[in-house]
Amino acid sequence: MPTLAAIAFKDKKRGIMKPLQSANVTTESGVENDIFGRPGKRQVTIMSQQQWQQACDELNQQLDWLTRRVNLLIDGYTFCATDVGKRIYLGESTILEITGETDPCSKMEKSVTGLEAALTLDWRGGITAKVIASGHITIADTVVIK
Repeated sequence: MPTLAAIAFKDKKRGIMKPLQSANVTTESGVENDIFGRPGKRQVTIMSQQQWQQACDELNQQLDWLTRRVNLLIDGYTFCATDVGKRIYLGESTILEITGETDPCSKMEKSVTGLEAALTLDWRGGITAKVIASGHITIADTVVIK
């Protein structure tokens, strides 16, 4: 069963990602304190641990997941195009809806040569989601995607 492996936010544009052990996720502001958490299709960004590892393996490097600059890291699931429209259930009450693919940007290439291209394949860069139901999430929470 998939689990929530990590949580992070950034409090300013181009700011560093700050990891959390737990967080409130709301329909108004996404992951608490995240500058980009306003309502919309890209309220929360999520990546698969396995797909991140594929990108790292392709580059022959072990990179910290925070390099990708997403809010949530899910272990035990691989995202793809057919996931758009599905819901992600986290913790006791948080529900997110998958809205699309997170396109890797030039910041990835500036971080590590070849990373942008490695993330472009097979939805490795992650997904975007909007918050349907607010709640509290904690690392190791069970994740259900349907």
